[in-house]
Amino acid sequence: MPKLDEVKARLDWLKEQFKVLVAILVADVAGISKLYLDAQHGLLFYSGLVLLVVLTVSIIIVSRKIEIHLIELKDI
Repeated sequence: MPKLDEVKARLDWLKEQFKVLVAILVADVAGISKLYLDAQHGLLFYSGLVLLVVLTVSIIIVSRKIEIHLIELKDI
């Protein structure tokens, strides 16, 4: 039973991380699109694009970890 509780706790933590990353991603996309529509292609626009790539990779990593823990949970 302790193993089951540990896996569930890690899974809950990863789901919270996923929610936060998606919220930041949505805000970043909104900011990038606003800067693009205003034709302000400065440092802030390009740093937003870099952040977009970093957030996308982070979301992929967290979702993969969630998948691994779900498989582990199924095996218990």
